[in-house]
Amino acid sequence: MKTTLEIPDPLFRRAKSAAARRGIPFRELVSEALSEKLSATGTGEKPWMRSFGKLRMLSKESARINRIIHDEFRRIEPEDLN
Repeated sequence: MKTTLEIPDPLFRRAKSAAARRGIPFRELVSEALSEKLSATGTGEKPWMRSFGKLRMLSKESARINRIIHDEFRRIEPEDLN
């Protein structure tokens, strides 16, 4: 299907040169990008979120460190807690 898109000039130039570097037509680059975007959002999960699930084990350690910091600041300047 043919369609008309309005793409900001700087983005168009970057995309056009990326397609040229890969040796593919601009329309193929746009189709690939659109397909990737739709598959990433189709699951409801952002691709970068997969990495953060692996950090759950650090939540207890982070809470422990925050308690230590809080206790140290209370000892140094108790008047600032109000």
